[in-house]
Amino acid sequence: MLSIQDIQIRDPYVLPDPARGRHLLFGSTDADIWKGRATGFDVYTSADLHDWEGPEPAFRAPEGFWSQTEYWAPEVHEHRGRWFMFATFGPSSGPGAAISRRGTAILVADRPEGPYVPHSDGPVTPPDWECLDGTLHVDQAGRPWMVFCHEWVQVGDGTICAVPLTEDLRAADGEPVLLFAASEAPWSEPVHSRRHGSGHVTDGPFLHRTADGALLMLWASFRGGRYAQGVAVSESGTVRGPWRHEPHPLYEADGGHGMIFRALDGRLLLTLHTPNRTPEERAVFIELEEVSGGLRVR
Repeated sequence: MLSIQDIQIRDPYVLPDPARGRHLLFGSTDADIWKGRATGFDVYTSADLHDWEGPEPAFRAPEGFWSQTEYWAPEVHEHRGRWFMFATFGPSSGPGAAISRRGTAILVADRPEGPYVPHSDGPVTPPDWECLDGTLHVDQAGRPWMVFCHEWVQVGDGTICAVPLTEDLRAADGEPVLLFAASEAPWSEPVHSRRHGSGHVTDGPFLHRTADGALLMLWASFRGGRYAQGVAVSESGTVRGPWRHEPHPLYEADGGHGMIFRALDGRLLLTLHTPNRTPEERAVFIELEEVSGGLRVR
């Protein structure tokens, strides 16, 4: 058995599986996700979030797969009886590379733990945009959307956008819609990079609807030079917004890219990775409670 401190992971994503009495933990699991040839995504399992088994391979790239590097931020969603993994992949490399930008693609499996195989034809995000961290949102009319980041490294002030998907989640079904820019949040501060200059980061959108019907979005940026987890509220209750930002981050101790899940014991938990340094990053679990139109840490 492993403790959560034994597992190096970024962008943690927990899928409760009540039928089998377990939680599945996915995330960016390569030892160095920033460079070199990627291995894939692993999955860990736990009944109580304390003792973990694994890893087991959830995705390994098939022969001829279009990306060989930067496998990031897998999320797993059930949709119409199948299991879909939304994951970010780096561009193709070498002569005649087919995909020139980082983007989010969609994989599929018949079981939540995988193995996952490619479903979309390359990234679903716009081919000429640098994108990452796509997540699934199904609106109240049943229409699937992918919410994703248009990266600050290309646009300076990173944005979060949404694009409708085809019913089978194989492709985009319309043009992207701008939801907001990172600098609109009062707590987000610019980062400075020798390679990319200065700009505002958007990372890790994740949508959560509360029991009273409010639509919230977790997303991450930087404050005081440290990774931080913010929350925005849709004033219309729909993915199109407009989105109002909470004045302070939900978590600002150098952690982010969070998501919310209901554990098997009934607790509402936020998981995110902290610190934001490789290879020290670990998943943590923080109990939340819903308050009128929002969230707070218990």
